[in-house]
Amino acid sequence: MKKLILFSSLMIIGCAQNNQAHPPVGGILSQEDLNVSKNRAKNLNQTERIQIQDWINNQNEKFYPMSLNYWVNIENLSQKNRKADGEEISYQYVLYDFDNVKLYEVPKKNLNVQFGKFEDLKAVEDALRYLEKNQEATLLVPSVLAFGTYGDNDKIPNDMPLIIKIKVL
Repeated sequence: MKKLILFSSLMIIGCAQNNQAHPPVGGILSQEDLNVSKNRAKNLNQTERIQIQDWINNQNEKFYPMSLNYWVNIENLSQKNRKADGEEISYQYVLYDFDNVKLYEVPKKNLNVQFGKFEDLKAVEDALRYLEKNQEATLLVPSVLAFGTYGDNDKIPNDMPLIIKIKVL
């Protein structure tokens, strides 16, 4: 009888519906779910900003905040001429974590991409709008502007801020 009760209890627990971490594709979030998500993102962003600022404080190189919520190693970058939608650019970049570990051996390279039609990270597009041919920059990017909650399903886990070393070709 004890075995039957134990088995029944385990079956009931096993059949209990788990709360989903994310709604199904096309699913609708309740206002409460939206608020939880918004607060999570806000707290994560604050935490990452503090971690990135601490990292910057331990570097010999200076980094400057950009309006899109990332940092770059070029002072007054956003004061330079901004490229308009439709202009083309070729570039490459390498991704690092904040331990300076290179995440992919081969740089990601994109040739003749039009501004306004980017399918790349927002911080990358934003910085490229101000960089000139053969110019290089280092970006410090919070996870929300990198690969976010889901990562890249390969070497970048969820909620991972990145160092991006970018070069205009």
